Amino acid sequence: MTTTEIKNSAAPEIRNFQITFDCADPERVARFWCEVLGYVVPAPPEGFADWDAYKASLPADGPLAGFVCQDPTGVRPRMYFQRVPEGKAVKNRVHIDVRVGTGLVGEERLAALEAECVRLEALGATRGTLLLADEYNESCQNMQDVEGNEFCLD
Repeated sequence: MTTTEIKNSAAPEIRNFQITFDCADPERVARFWCEVLGYVVPAPPEGFADWDAYKASLPADGPLAGFVCQDPTGVRPRMYFQRVPEGKAVKNRVHIDVRVGTGLVGEERLAALEAECVRLEALGATRGTLLLADEYNESCQNMQDVEGNEFCLD
C-alpha cells in the first residue's frame, strides 16, 4: 500500500484484547494480580456457588487449566493465566509496568515506589533492582510476581 492508499483507507476497527500469562498455578498468579491492580475474579461458571465448588466438580487429575482476573469497570484489559508444563526459563519479552509514581519525581517518587514495593512483597512479589532517575528516565523498581514474571513499578 502506498502512503496515499493508507491515508484514504478506512480506520481499522479498535479491538479489545486480553493479556495472557503462561504459568504453573493460574489461580494463584491471577489472584496476585487482582491484588496488585485492583482487579476481580469473575463469577464462577453457572450452577456453582463459588470457584471452590467448581474446582471440586473437576476430576482429581484435572485442576483448573486457566484462571481469569478482570477490571471491575471493564475498561482495562482482562488477564488470562494458563497452565503450561514448562517452567519459566528466561526473562519476559513483554512485561507490565504498574504505574504508581505517575507525576511524582525525586524523593516523592521513591517513597511511592517503596510503599508499593513493600505492599507487593507482602503479597509474594520479589523486589529486584531499583533503577534511579537519570537525565532521560524517572526512577523505577524492578519486581517479580509470585512465579518470577518480571514487572516494573514506575
